[in-house]
Amino acid sequence: MTPIGGTVPGASTVAMLVATTRAGSGDIGQPYSGERGEAVELDAVEVSIPPERNRTIGEVQWPKKLPPDPETDFATLTTRNLEGRSEASSWFKTQRASNGRLLVFVHGFNNRYEDAVYRFAQITHDSGTGATPLLFTWPSRGSVFAYGYDKESTNYSRSALEAVLAAAADESAVDEVTVLAHSMGTWLTVEALRQLAIREGRIPRKISNVILAAPDLDIDVFRQQLADMGPDRPKFTIFVSRDDRALSVSRRISGNIDRLGQVDIEDPAIRSQLEQEGITVLDLSKLQGGDRLNHSKFSESPEVVRLLGDRLIAGQTITDQDIGLGAELGATALSITNTVGSAAGVAVSVPISIVDPSTRDNLDAQVDRFGENLNSSLRGAVPVPRSRRAPRADPACASGGSACGPALGSGG
Repeated sequence: MTPIGGTVPGASTVAMLVATTRAGSGDIGQPYSGERGEAVELDAVEVSIPPERNRTIGEVQWPKKLPPDPETDFATLTTRNLEGRSEASSWFKTQRASNGRLLVFVHGFNNRYEDAVYRFAQITHDSGTGATPLLFTWPSRGSVFAYGYDKESTNYSRSALEAVLAAAADESAVDEVTVLAHSMGTWLTVEALRQLAIREGRIPRKISNVILAAPDLDIDVFRQQLADMGPDRPKFTIFVSRDDRALSVSRRISGNIDRLGQVDIEDPAIRSQLEQEGITVLDLSKLQGGDRLNHSKFSESPEVVRLLGDRLIAGQTITDQDIGLGAELGATALSITNTVGSAAGVAVSVPISIVDPSTRDNLDAQVDRFGENLNSSLRGAVPVPRSRRAPRADPACASGGSACGPALGSGG
């Protein structure tokens, strides 16, 4: 993290605000450790990303030697400690995106400070989102053997994240807030939102959109957390993958209880619960992951990163323009109870499948595009009388490192 000051022509720069509950280390190259700090520290950080000709979307290019070469490596350009909320507010006003959206990222298990900073810089750049980035980084020791310590560190940090989110929602220059959380960071995020809802009576309206990637969450507990938030909660989107090996390890560590990030959307009971809760789920099981654990597809897959930037961070509904008509049609078949079979076969070659409560309304229009023969076939497999159709609804571990270590509707 030692700043190099300048970059090269063609490189991109990502300026982010960093809020952390980590303890300071006194080392400019590694300014924060994995231990727990006594207060929230705020920093303004600028990261240089190599020119497009020298990189691939989804990749963080770590320097092979120091100092880094900005032509080929990610590099820190500047860092500056901010004194309290007033300086953070001033920073945001100078960096404010034209849409007024703030993107808050909460990383997962086994992340050092620099892991979190560079990964978020990559996500911000590669997604092309217009949102201003804010990283919340909590005390992870960056070791596969520190799962228990990291989990308790998320609990240690939830009041701090709650305070950061409340301050963001209270900031006049912020119009909307999207929260993107990964792996164990999803527990911290959902707990902070639950706590905020209980304290304030509801989650602030500006916090409109929450994206949970590979959530390391007990699915029974998640349902109770949603109930505690009340009906006026943000829209939730979840990335799942049944081949996520990191979550398989977490499942064994956590008493063999299913993790939310591995739910099977082809299970009618689970699909029904997701629809009732107004949650959109994107199943990435058929995508090839960039890491051997299949735990970071949301940030390393070019298709998913573009989807984040084009639609999800802005809280928009996924349509056929985003992942293709066949994908939406197949996802619709998968999102309606008792349709696994001939109709679901439409989605066999689709890399991303969706459960989206709003897709019920779109079935007729999509089928018509494929012609009357397919129309008749689908209507035989998926009868949805118009009078019973639901109205269109507005749907409310090892990240960047080594391995980590019932139906949705059960009790909490």
